[in-house]
Amino acid sequence: MIERREFSSLGHANHGWLDAHHHFSFAGYHDPSRMGWGAIRVWNDDEIAPNTGFPPHPHNDMEIITYVRTGAITHQDSMGNTGRTEAGDVQVMSAGTGVRHSEYNLEDEATTLFQIWVIPRERGGSPSWGAKPFPKRDRSGRFVVLASGYAEDEGALRIRADARLLGATLKAGEELSYEAAPGRHAYLVPATGRIEINGAMFNARDGAAITGGEPLSIRALEDSEIILVDAE
Repeated sequence: MIERREFSSLGHANHGWLDAHHHFSFAGYHDPSRMGWGAIRVWNDDEIAPNTGFPPHPHNDMEIITYVRTGAITHQDSMGNTGRTEAGDVQVMSAGTGVRHSEYNLEDEATTLFQIWVIPRERGGSPSWGAKPFPKRDRSGRFVVLASGYAEDEGALRIRADARLLGATLKAGEELSYEAAPGRHAYLVPATGRIEINGAMFNARDGAAITGGEPLSIRALEDSEIILVDAE
């Protein structure tokens, strides 16, 4: 089963410095039918104005993945970590027993990103943070695992959830396939471009809620950048 969630149907809040669209219920947006997808609890499509951002605030017991689409985000946390993550790259934070962090756009241009929260496989544990560059050429025409809770996904950033984040770029006319195992929950968003999934069209920033067990045939109608989370 594949459910299309058009970008225009997402929750929306424009705070001036932050223009946010919510694939699932979040903050002031509540939709009982969109409380999450399996272990995926949050998928926010954020645009952060230059020289603004999220001031220090706390989290616990959540795996937080940030995929930067354009610009860059600068991270600082109560563990002493700092880092700048650029477009096409990923940072992850395991909140564990509790952590405070800030995320600022210190650039002269707007930053756009996907912020994705995944429920961890167990509560507690020491918090941690990590970031890594992922050259887009490596994911041309194929999915590459960018963050994962599985040891066999070598080279991916580590998270503490039964989930993985994958990215791919496709040229117009290119195709690739994917199949989540039965019982899994996959959520796919074309960050840019326009694609077909098993013949159904998805525009940039539309969401596809996918039930595992059905082979997916993905074809790019335009040059496209695709992000997929496969979770329990």
